[in-house]
Amino acid sequence: MLEANVKIKKVSEDAKLPTYGTSFAAGADLYACSSEAISFEPGETKLIKTGLSLEIPEGYAGLIYARSGLATKRGLAPANKVGVVDSDYRGEVMVSLHNHTNEVKEIEAYERIAQLVITPYLKANFEEVEELDDTERGTGGFGSTGTK
Repeated sequence: MLEANVKIKKVSEDAKLPTYGTSFAAGADLYACSSEAISFEPGETKLIKTGLSLEIPEGYAGLIYARSGLATKRGLAPANKVGVVDSDYRGEVMVSLHNHTNEVKEIEAYERIAQLVITPYLKANFEEVEELDDTERGTGGFGSTGTK
C-alpha cells in the first residue's frame, strides 16, 4: 500500500476531517459541513461544502466517489460521477450531490456524503500520428468485444 502525506486545512471550524472506515479502506469518508439537514427535490443537484481545503502532493489527485450505501439505498450520488481534485487546487472541496430518485431525499447534518481516494496518476504526452497500430478489436465500438 502506497502512502501520501496530504495537508488539510479547515476553512470552517465545524468541518470534520476525512476518516477511513476500516484499515483497508481505499476511500476516506468526506462529511457535509452543515449544522442542518439538507433536502433534495427529485432530480435536484446541490453543491455540499466539506469545510476543507487540501494540499495534495504533485503527481497525485484526489478522486471523489459516491458512498455506496448513500447511492444505492438512498439514490444520492455525485452528479459528475467522479470528482477530481487536482494537486494545485487550494479552494474548498465540495461535493456535487444529485438526487437520482423521484422522491425528496435528505442528508443529515455532518453526514458522510462521499469518499475521497488519493491516487497517483500518469501525465500523457500526446503524439499526433497518421496511423495507429492494428489490434484484434480494431475500430469496433460499444459492445464490440461481445460475450462468449
